Amino acid sequence: MTDTSLSAPRSAPARFRQPGLLGYVALLAVGALVISSLVSTAPAPDKLANGIQRLFAPSGLLTQMFPPDFSRIEPISWKILETLQMAVAGCVLGLIFALPFAILATDRLSPHPIVRTAARALIALFRTVPDLVWAIIFIIIVGLGPAAGVMAIMVDKIGFAGRFFAEAMEETDPGPQDALRAIGASRLGIIGSAILPACLPSFTATSLFALEKSVRGSAALGLVGAGGIGVDLKVAFDLFNYDEALAIILMMLALVIAVEQGSGWIRRKLI
Repeated sequence: MTDTSLSAPRSAPARFRQPGLLGYVALLAVGALVISSLVSTAPAPDKLANGIQRLFAPSGLLTQMFPPDFSRIEPISWKILETLQMAVAGCVLGLIFALPFAILATDRLSPHPIVRTAARALIALFRTVPDLVWAIIFIIIVGLGPAAGVMAIMVDKIGFAGRFFAEAMEETDPGPQDALRAIGASRLGIIGSAILPACLPSFTATSLFALEKSVRGSAALGLVGAGGIGVDLKVAFDLFNYDEALAIILMMLALVIAVEQGSGWIRRKLI
């Protein structure tokens, strides 16, 4: 007796599920949006070619930038240090405040649906408004200088980390939480004993990414007067000192690479 299961032809499994009518409509809508966006906003090929040609011309921007001017390396280094301090201070404060916001925005931990909705709305607001706008707002409140930059980074990181902290806590296994709740554990006890230990790897990765983002973003805050190296970079471009601007950019690049390498090493050790 032959085994028909071995001799019968087998059809290959479908790689993609066949979309329905709504799926096709959604794909067409997304495709139309992409095409219209490219047509309306993308640079014309001839203008782009002319711009690249001017960039590499004998009197173009790149020619004026090279070689970089490191004659003011000492004051620039102090401003780089100030930029790093702004990023670290704002990131640490933002992560500290992001945790309670995330707890209030989590379904199983928020004390009331209204509180959960309000916390999620605030996190979305902090994440939606650009950090340059926050910097302008805090410049009006506390004046020019790094303090406004620190507060802008803090608010931006509350929105950035608060969302990922809340998602990490919602994805934890509810079993240990239900067991602690059954024996009468308080909400703080459940958070400290079951949720935070389970979320620690995710929290660590999010915090390190937030620090990297803070270092990159803190340089731009000086463009509006919120302290850091951005002030010197803006002045260099305003005075057409493009060689000094390139020196500042290269030093910022070195700082960003150093922070990214350091955070990557920490992630490999802790996670």
